[in-house]
Amino acid sequence: MVTNFTTDAARALGGPDWLIARRVAAAEQLQSLTWPTPADEIWRYSRIDELDLDRYQPLKPEVVGEPGTERAPGGGPLAAEAGERAGLVVVRDGRVVHHELDESLEAKGVMICDLAMCTEDDVRGALGTCSDASPDAFTVLHDAFLAGGALVKVPAGVVVDRPIVVLHWSEGQGCASFPHTLVVLEEHAQATIVERFGSPNQFHLVGGVVELLVADDAHLRYLSLQEHGPKTWQIALQRAHLGRDATLRSSAVALGGDYARLRSESLLAGESAESNLLAVYFGDGQQMLDFRTLQDHDAPRTRSDLLFKGAVEDDARSVYSGLVRLRPTAQKANASQTNRNLVLTEGASAESIPNLEIEANDVRCSHASTVGPIDDDQRYYLETRGIPPAEAERLIVLGFFDDVFHRLPVASLAGPLRRTVIEKVEHRG
Repeated sequence: MVTNFTTDAARALGGPDWLIARRVAAAEQLQSLTWPTPADEIWRYSRIDELDLDRYQPLKPEVVGEPGTERAPGGGPLAAEAGERAGLVVVRDGRVVHHELDESLEAKGVMICDLAMCTEDDVRGALGTCSDASPDAFTVLHDAFLAGGALVKVPAGVVVDRPIVVLHWSEGQGCASFPHTLVVLEEHAQATIVERFGSPNQFHLVGGVVELLVADDAHLRYLSLQEHGPKTWQIALQRAHLGRDATLRSSAVALGGDYARLRSESLLAGESAESNLLAVYFGDGQQMLDFRTLQDHDAPRTRSDLLFKGAVEDDARSVYSGLVRLRPTAQKANASQTNRNLVLTEGASAESIPNLEIEANDVRCSHASTVGPIDDDQRYYLETRGIPPAEAERLIVLGFFDDVFHRLPVASLAGPLRRTVIEKVEHRG
């Protein structure tokens, strides 16, 4: 199943000795791995049985380029939509090709670099902390072909008051790329990170990993926008580890891809840590958008809140499967999980499976999910006031998503995202 993903191909990507050794160790595991099937509970309702890894091959070194080679301009309109920024990283096929940072922040010790150009000391104790704590076959594949990626590190006590934007672009017909982002906020630091993931209309596999390390009393706002081309497969992990009194405000927007799967996980490891996970997703055509979430409480007085809202039309499908885990240490924790889905046409479908695992006896916990069409009473109300049916549907769908759009950490992106939703509503496959 992994004929093209060999140890020699992993070694050929080059880079520092420590990174090559890490890749080779992962590649040596690939042939003995048990690959997932829809019979596995965590892959239930997925399309994993359609994935043939032999259809893809890792990008060759001459395509990825040598580490440290700057070969891209400064982000173009995708970066401009995020507004004023403190820094920018452009990542092509998993390797940084452009980066810039406000000089005043650089003087305070804020670091932006390609993982392949960092010293081992820069990443020791951080790289792999999150992904190694939640491994599967695809995180091993990712590690085996990790060519580079974005490191954003904010020292203790430093506040970054404008967003740092990371743009990922993956291309190559029949190829696979493995973007990686590692964000490290030390004690009392604050930052906002905006990531955009895109690809052209090509058969391409994206195996991404995002690690968010938020130390004691650090505060991170994070936004991920997935806008892949219609033939791209994505299988990605985004995982955060939170220290004492740390907060994470994480938002995900998923609009593209053929099959796009995201595991969004948060480990609340420190007392009074707080995690808020939001998502908006909209599938049309033959798309499938697949979300698996974990709110993992492992300390007292922690709090997590999750709100995922999605819509599907044409023959698109969505899956949401979430677990709230309250470990014995999570006394006085408070957790909530909500998933809402609109099914806009007869051929579309949505699955919603919330789960609780409670091992503490002094907690507050709730979960809720809904799947259904647009409310007839809402439609009738608008139409009786002279609003045409198509316009009424558009207003209802935008209203459904607006409470999440209003909470995005970068307000300037709400307008472009609304326009994309409108285009999908007005389209019928």
